[in-house]
Amino acid sequence: MKILVQISRIIVGALFIFSGFVKLVDPIGSQYKFQEYFSASVLNMEFLVPYALPFAVLLIVAEILLGVMVLIGYKPKFTVWSLLMLTGIFLFLTWYSAFYNKVTDCGCFGDAIKLTPWETFYKNVILIVLILLLLIKIEYIKPIFKGKIPKIITFLSLGVFLFIVQHVLTHLPIIDFRAYAVGKNLKEGMKYPEDGSIPPVHDFMLEDTQQDLLPVLLEKEKVMLIAVYNLDKADKKGFPAIKEIAEKAIAKGYTVYGASASFTDDLLLAQKEYNLPFEFLFCDETTIKTMIRANPGVIILNKGTITQKKNWVDVDELELK
Repeated sequence: MKILVQISRIIVGALFIFSGFVKLVDPIGSQYKFQEYFSASVLNMEFLVPYALPFAVLLIVAEILLGVMVLIGYKPKFTVWSLLMLTGIFLFLTWYSAFYNKVTDCGCFGDAIKLTPWETFYKNVILIVLILLLLIKIEYIKPIFKGKIPKIITFLSLGVFLFIVQHVLTHLPIIDFRAYAVGKNLKEGMKYPEDGSIPPVHDFMLEDTQQDLLPVLLEKEKVMLIAVYNLDKADKKGFPAIKEIAEKAIAKGYTVYGASASFTDDLLLAQKEYNLPFEFLFCDETTIKTMIRANPGVIILNKGTITQKKNWVDVDELELK
């Protein structure tokens, strides 16, 4: 039984650390997922939508920290009970998604691994069984280090995780698992797989009042896209920096467009207010959110390949050739 408990402990700890890490590097993605869960069409808890980001960060940090704690054996009773409670929450959400077909991707492993709601539900059932085994034989979970070392490791880990969260929220995800990551070619991403499934890049258009300009832009060597998925939610402090980098890009021969899902009249007013030297094209809000975790943000394309991406706070780091 001891060996079984230790195996379960390793599996649970490793799974929680991996699951937490792939979301820790991109907490905005988890924010969008919780906004989807809280929406009227799913849990109908729209009053929680404004709190989706702190809720996501809290769960992500708790998930990965508890994984560390169970592996090193720090405060086993508190840790295992917390793991059971957290997994219970995930179990309910994934069951609800699967049974009512509300959320097709629960975001359990962020954008790193895609599972169907039922696959995630059964994964959580197995996790619950393993955690219950740990709870029943809690006496077998001993600290792997003596003295205060487990406590020090726990608090150091918490500090590192919070630093990572702050960094990626200020800049961009440390690791980008999406189809719009730097180095990805969008034209390749639009090709349908042999199995007929939906391509990684889909529902992507950049429309003016007459046509979709995306095919033309994907053939150009120097393209800069200014992503503003929602003008009302954009960080207005970023527009002076956006104006400056756009002017530099135009001077170097770049084709520069904004991409937004906001109303045209509002965008025209923003153009005038901030003296932006480019026009906005319409793009689906979800697509822009998937492309870049910034509002506003900058994407550089070379014949359809994403070569650079920056949040507005880092646009001075862009290399414009």
